[in-house]
Amino acid sequence: MPFATVTGTAKPPKGKDLKYLQLLDCYGALLTENRREICEMYYMLDLSLSEIAEQKGVSRQGVSEALKSSREQLDFYEEKLRHNEQNQKYLLEISLMMTEVVSALDTFKQFHPEFARDMDEIIDMVVVGEKIDLGTEE
Repeated sequence: MPFATVTGTAKPPKGKDLKYLQLLDCYGALLTENRREICEMYYMLDLSLSEIAEQKGVSRQGVSEALKSSREQLDFYEEKLRHNEQNQKYLLEISLMMTEVVSALDTFKQFHPEFARDMDEIIDMVVVGEKIDLGTEE
């Protein structure tokens, strides 16, 4: 059965599941197609082992073993490559920088109320992550 027909609802991941959801995002392409699909069903769609087994046509034990070996493989990749660790570190640094930018814009707005509307628009764009057109030609 193709993965596109899998049903389920996305739920926020639990603590340990978040780790493997992040590792799956980083290294999922390195898993076999079958293992990647099982991990996506388990971590992204929050399907039970029984539900996955039924959809994949395998035993519940087979799903459990596939998940266990996939987790081991994902842990191995992260131990060697550290891509997820670095990615999380950079995301935190970017988040801190964006917080400083918003704070600086707020401060500017307080001292220059005539620019309050413009600063609010820029802050909204920064928070949402929109591209800001500065009106300059290249």
